[in-house]
Amino acid sequence: MLSKVGQIMLYVNNQDEAVKFWTEQLGFTVISEENNGQGMRWIEISPQKDSETRIILHNKELIAKFSPELNLGTPSLMFFSENLEQLYNDFLNKNITVGEIVNMPSGRVFNFADNEENYFAVMEKN
Repeated sequence: MLSKVGQIMLYVNNQDEAVKFWTEQLGFTVISEENNGQGMRWIEISPQKDSETRIILHNKELIAKFSPELNLGTPSLMFFSENLEQLYNDFLNKNITVGEIVNMPSGRVFNFADNEENYFAVMEKN
């Protein structure tokens, strides 16, 4: 039986730039970094050290070479925030590309883009 999502694989063109964006811009923490010695490197990041779900940053080009059958598209991720306005303004101040805050039946939401123009969303959850 499945109990939870543990890791989300995010395939990026530049792992170092992706780590920089997620840690310096969004405040994520690098949990671990692995390298198999043959060019395969992956970086585990999380919004907080004790978060159950982690994002793993993989090199898109290398994964495509080793596993051409994989869908390397960006997953549609929805993050939650208890203070959407503050987070939105923080992203604007950091020059992160953001969309407008919109009211959805499930709550207020805005989207943002990383440095590779992958879009993600944030929903207000109290």
